[in-house]
Amino acid sequence: MASLDRVKVLVLGDSGVGKSSLVHLLCQNQVLGNPSWTVGCSVDVRVQDYKEGTPEEKTYYIELWDVGGSVGSASSIKSTRAVFYNSVNGIMLVHDLTNKKSSQNLYRWSLEALNKDSSPTGVIVSNGDYDREQFAENPVPLLLIGTKFDQIPENKRNEVLTRTAFLSEDFNAEEINLDCTNPRYLAAGTSNAVKLSRFFDKVIEKRYFTRDPSQMTGFTDRKRFNFKSLHYD
Repeated sequence: MASLDRVKVLVLGDSGVGKSSLVHLLCQNQVLGNPSWTVGCSVDVRVQDYKEGTPEEKTYYIELWDVGGSVGSASSIKSTRAVFYNSVNGIMLVHDLTNKKSSQNLYRWSLEALNKDSSPTGVIVSNGDYDREQFAENPVPLLLIGTKFDQIPENKRNEVLTRTAFLSEDFNAEEINLDCTNPRYLAAGTSNAVKLSRFFDKVIEKRYFTRDPSQMTGFTDRKRFNFKSLHYD
């Protein structure tokens, strides 16, 4: 196969939320039979047809970097993770819909990646005003993914989806909720598949077609984000 242009997308979230299962499903179109803990970082590749069905259609490689570890890890481990945050073109923030703490920790994961802080401090998750403009100005495309949707009782789903809607607004990102053990959630033509393709196209657009050179190589010259109060119910 001829060499293809590629983009780098981080897959971030707490241990156990299903990042490895998600990446395997996205890249191999198969359910991961025996998921294991990711140590360091695991990279898999997906093929994306940019602007599929148009005269501008072109095929790219999407490198999905599944970063292991916990947001509560020692600062030395966070410092080690920082090497994976160089020249990033997009971020997928993954949380377990049955675990509210994993949703709250997405703020810290994003802070760590966007600032490359080895030990982010001062992040307060509480009720109150949250300045969404900080993410509105972020040049790196984000996608919010909630896993284990199948494990939410029917009578609790509206409550959970309302909570994830706040996250989507805070991060200025689209959201996808799914079950990584069921490929039908990402079947062609579904709203999830459309959102996923739109996200990857946006990542490619920012990397290869933006006119702003400062947005071409990920985080190298990005502004720092400072969160004083983060809204989360």
